[in-house]
Amino acid sequence: MVVLKVERLSDDKLAYLNAAVGNPSDFSGDVQIVEVIANNKSFIFKLHLNPSVDRGLMWFSNPQRKWAQLQVRQDIEVRPFHFPPTDPTYCLSSIVVDADIIRKKTAPGEPYNTDEMSKQFHYQYTNYPFTVGQLIVFGFEKETFLLEVTSLEAPDIKALKSGQDAKAVPTRIGKCLGDTMVLFNKKPDSIIRLTGNCKIKEERACIINPDWDFGKMGIGGLDQEFNAIFRRAFASRVFPPELVEQLGCKHVKGILLYGPPGTGKTLMARQIGKMLNSREPKIVNGPQILDKYVGESEANIRKLFAEAEEEEKRLGSSSGLHIIILDEMDAICKARGSVGSNTGVHDTVVNQLLAKIDGVDQLNNILIIGMTNRRDMIDEALLRPGRLEVQMEIGLPNETGRVQILKIHTAKMYTHKKIAPDVDIKELATLTKNFSGAELEGLVRAAQSTAMNRLIKASSKVEVDPEAMEKLRIGRSDFLHALENDIKPAFGTAAEALSHFLTRGIINWGPPVTHVIEDGELLCQQAMSAESSGLVSVLLEGPPNTGKTALAAFLAQKSDFPFVKVCSPEDMVGYNEQSKCMMISKVFEDAYRSSLSCILVDNIERLLDYGSIGPRYSNITLQALLVLLKKMPPKGRKLLIICTTSKKQVLEEMEMLSGFTAVLRVSNINKPEYLIDALAETNVFPGSLLKQLAVKVNGQRVQIGIKKLLALVDLVRQIDEKDRVAKFTQKMEEEGCLGTTGMY
Repeated sequence: MVVLKVERLSDDKLAYLNAAVGNPSDFSGDVQIVEVIANNKSFIFKLHLNPSVDRGLMWFSNPQRKWAQLQVRQDIEVRPFHFPPTDPTYCLSSIVVDADIIRKKTAPGEPYNTDEMSKQFHYQYTNYPFTVGQLIVFGFEKETFLLEVTSLEAPDIKALKSGQDAKAVPTRIGKCLGDTMVLFNKKPDSIIRLTGNCKIKEERACIINPDWDFGKMGIGGLDQEFNAIFRRAFASRVFPPELVEQLGCKHVKGILLYGPPGTGKTLMARQIGKMLNSREPKIVNGPQILDKYVGESEANIRKLFAEAEEEEKRLGSSSGLHIIILDEMDAICKARGSVGSNTGVHDTVVNQLLAKIDGVDQLNNILIIGMTNRRDMIDEALLRPGRLEVQMEIGLPNETGRVQILKIHTAKMYTHKKIAPDVDIKELATLTKNFSGAELEGLVRAAQSTAMNRLIKASSKVEVDPEAMEKLRIGRSDFLHALENDIKPAFGTAAEALSHFLTRGIINWGPPVTHVIEDGELLCQQAMSAESSGLVSVLLEGPPNTGKTALAAFLAQKSDFPFVKVCSPEDMVGYNEQSKCMMISKVFEDAYRSSLSCILVDNIERLLDYGSIGPRYSNITLQALLVLLKKMPPKGRKLLIICTTSKKQVLEEMEMLSGFTAVLRVSNINKPEYLIDALAETNVFPGSLLKQLAVKVNGQRVQIGIKKLLALVDLVRQIDEKDRVAKFTQKMEEEGCLGTTGMY
């Protein structure tokens, strides 16, 4: 053993030797490895002899002194060190090192091949001793790396002796052999990029939060959509970066969730942010981006990406995932050129967003989740692959989804036994066709309010029953009351309009009405059939006042479709042509969102602004209706269109009849027996008077619409029964609806 003093290297090139440099005179014999004892600690070094070193000194590089905690001019004890020749536990099977370049760069350069680095390492350091924590200066491709030994493994002697498969066990010190596997990893804060099969899987946090419970997501009815989003957007992020790099795969940078209001788009975006083991998502409403000052809106976009941009420059591919959630995205991403403004603010905001997502200096550590009710308003450039390429429609939940949503919102009531046994979630799901998730939540709240109202004493002052806590139970009647009076689905049946059309009911006065109803029901079944094309359109035509609208409403109601919408001229009084087309188009767009939809287009010639004097009609509305009547609904959706008209000939001249699946004729009452049957259902004529009237009209020609007939019935209902027959026949003859000649 000799006592030497520590000194710096006289030449920086000697640092690449990664050896302690000493004078040959200080060591006798063939010494290749030495043990240095300093500060009561032992360190193993490869020995390099150089006559330039003064006797009594030993040179160390700066990384070596840092590792061994050596001070210049410090006394150290140095003695030869030999690995036991018969002990294989010192023969290393693998060495794992963290790598970084000594000369820091501001941006990552070309990737370094770890296979070639491993060959160079073996060429320089075979038979060198290595210790966990040791720092190594390593030259490769004109670049200087600082390596830190993070782990060493040697063969498991016990396993080998027992005849088991060779295993490796961790060790603190060992010798590098020609067949030792050298595995390179990069330091967490390094910007270098490594490629090759030798690189180990980088130590990184799993993208999925380990504490996340998919069963407690609080999202009902969206299992299929969530699975599709995970497959497209997150599957590539679960795999190690090296595999993704070998595949040449690029991560999805954007997701667009669109659909009707209240279907869970914002909720899903928030849950995705919680599910991922990343930074807290940035949630921004679209209108918050806009600013009245020039350039501020674009600056707000840049601020959203500033943190991700800085981290990617610093950490490269090791950067964490940054999630940006843009709600009401249509407010800032309208199609460029569509906003009639001289400022062009919306256009520049879209340009700035495109530049950040997929521009020249594109970011790879971002995930943008956009949400909108109006996908048609979003600029098309944002929707192409590489940007918001995953576009998922979040539609109305089906029955299974409604069961899940109702269970989520009633879970606490079941836990605390505040719900009555007669409540059947499956029954409620059946009764709530076309309810959105928000509307189902509102239904539960309304039922709770109804139940709580029973326990309020309204006397001189409002008091709560003292035993309310024990008595409160939300029952089936509360849900039914809320369903009937409080909550109506936005995409549900137009019950009030249909009830208005069916105020007098349907009077089946003969085979002509029966045939229309039977054929109409068959067409409804055709629309629902799985084998159908998905679109069935029916035209009910006939003279005015024949009850076409009532029959159309009856068929729409009888179809039991969850979505029924009425498109009537009376709702569009005062609209110009463009507004009318937009209104009609919106009715059809809403219908496409439901699995089963029915649209009742009443008095179609009035929608077209047709006038017999001229004639005049709206060609813009005509072309819009021609397109919509023939447009197939989305895949898996069924649409039934029922139209009424009193001008079949006019529609034929406009070439509209070819757009209908079937045309059903609704005729006037044209036989005396049909007239008597119709009057019998009104109960305005007692039996004896009805027989008297039958004798009076027998053999005469009858021609009257059911609507006009009911108006006459209401008129004669106001007089005495004995005078009703005479008054009725008189009015029929005056109107030209009854007689032998001269009738309409």
